[in-house]
Amino acid sequence: MILLSPPLPRSPPTMIESFLALMHRGGPVMWPLFILSVVSVAVSFERGVFWFKQNGPGAKRGFVLLMESFRRGDRARVEALAGTSDTVYSRVATALLNDGASDAVAVGSVETERIRMDRCMATLSTIITAAPMLGILGTVTGIIRSFELLGGGGAMVDPRAISGGIGEALVATASGLVVALLSLFPFMGYGAQRENTLGRLETMIAVAQLTFGTAPPPRAHHEPSTDPNYKHERAPAEIGAPQHV
Repeated sequence: MILLSPPLPRSPPTMIESFLALMHRGGPVMWPLFILSVVSVAVSFERGVFWFKQNGPGAKRGFVLLMESFRRGDRARVEALAGTSDTVYSRVATALLNDGASDAVAVGSVETERIRMDRCMATLSTIITAAPMLGILGTVTGIIRSFELLGGGGAMVDPRAISGGIGEALVATASGLVVALLSLFPFMGYGAQRENTLGRLETMIAVAQLTFGTAPPPRAHHEPSTDPNYKHERAPAEIGAPQHV
């Protein structure tokens, strides 16, 4: 009597093997979905770093100090605070001090910052829309493959082949939804940060207009030189004008 040794237990699949198996089960649309997920994570991380710099604890504390200085009319303090940080609030405050708090200056500075705030948001919006559509495309192709197997002649069809097409459809749909959700939550969060920031900027502009007015600050005038060797440059109109005695 020959005793057979029990089969050796198979080692569990590695993470890469599991990932490749999932990509194979989901069909060809899984690779575009994977690329979209990588782009979504990269954009979300970049925007997260940006908004942490603009609305983190230090930036909010700086905004509060700027508002207090604007209300007191302390121009020197506002300039000092704006020069020590590089946030949306400090940049707009610098523009208001240098060019005046007129509506044109306020709108121009806010629009410049709005471009920075909206960077890559269209990419996240596109991924939110495109990922479920790609998942539905994978669903359709998987169901088509299943029906092709069912209608392929009178021979017996392996049920595992049919279930493979259905599994492809379900995996693709689930993957598309996951990628869309991966982009949706950061998109909504950063949109809320944008609206809150614009609201703070509007408040700061209103306070600056009430405190400093809308006219630009006076420029320094050059006093006439007392140096006897200083030669006054006459304007062209003065040079050609007749001299009256």
